[in-house]
Amino acid sequence: MKYIDEFRCAERAGALAAAIRAEVRPDRRYHLMEFCGGHTHAISRYGLPDLLPDAVRMIHGPGCPVCVLPIGRIDDAVTIARQPGVILASYGDVLRVPGSGQVSLLKAKAQGADVRMVYSTLDALRLAETNPDRQVVFFAIGFETTTPPTAVAVREAKRLGLDNFSVFCNHVLTPAAIQNILESPEVRTLGTVPLDGFIGPAHVSTVIGSRPYEYFAAEYQKPVVVAGFEPLDVMQAILMLIRQLNEGRAEVENQFARAVTRDGNAKAQAIVAEVFELRRSFEWRGLGLVPYSALRIKDAYRDWDAEARYEIPGRSVADNPACACGAILRGVKRPVDCRIFGTVCTPETPMGSCMVSAEGACAAYYSYGRFRDVAA
Repeated sequence: MKYIDEFRCAERAGALAAAIRAEVRPDRRYHLMEFCGGHTHAISRYGLPDLLPDAVRMIHGPGCPVCVLPIGRIDDAVTIARQPGVILASYGDVLRVPGSGQVSLLKAKAQGADVRMVYSTLDALRLAETNPDRQVVFFAIGFETTTPPTAVAVREAKRLGLDNFSVFCNHVLTPAAIQNILESPEVRTLGTVPLDGFIGPAHVSTVIGSRPYEYFAAEYQKPVVVAGFEPLDVMQAILMLIRQLNEGRAEVENQFARAVTRDGNAKAQAIVAEVFELRRSFEWRGLGLVPYSALRIKDAYRDWDAEARYEIPGRSVADNPACACGAILRGVKRPVDCRIFGTVCTPETPMGSCMVSAEGACAAYYSYGRFRDVAA
């Protein structure tokens, strides 16, 4: 299959691995963070750590918007779903994330709430059109990749005059999270999580482009390579980062040139700017309150904002103390460092979002058996 098989070629992977070994200097180590969970899964699925020299350590980052959504926002969604006459719709993974007392949206559904999985924002709009006597709330979640479809849905609801449709907005922004990680005590002061460079997200960058990462390269002297999700994409990005570090450069390079440009998708950005504006702060699981890291619906579309329509708790809720998801999202721990990983916490009985999401680091380790090679 064109543009798939070419990026999964074992022979080319071996050549890239040999090039990486040749570039690695014996007197240093390379600590590289892949921000996106799609990269984490590619690394685990295709056994890329087995091809890398010991001097190259991959550090898992925040991963995905399902992973970083705090418990309090799950509780808010459950509260909305339990309102009389409400249909709450969202994407599949988020429905399984445990809230307070391990109550997920699926458990709320089992208790009588009308919770439905949809595949797109247009599915949620159709629910509102076909159920005019019900209030349909779309639980919107995602990085910059899924924000434009939500903006389109809000704009379309206004055009159609769908007063029984609203959006519970939880869209978050990638650059703000990267800056938070670089400013965190673990990285800047304590040095317990050394970070030499980043593999930039692929899908996010098709929307925002590679330009936003230039600030991190210049301000923090950390190279960034935007990479695709296939194994050879990731291997090539690692090689490009190592070469930058060896040469003392800190630049933004685009390995995923077949889909990403410097300026991104201007039309998508314009639609998002029309419907959304920045929140002053937003809580991320593992990162805490991060300034200007999320979006809210503008006043012009307030009638379709679920947070304006419903009273929700809006509380900050501490994570389960047994779950190390927060530390894993910051790169402080690996999934295998969590004491309940693979025992109490599995994909069938998840205790935290990192095991729920299809892009979570814990789910990647568990699904592809990477933890079996780690000594107890």
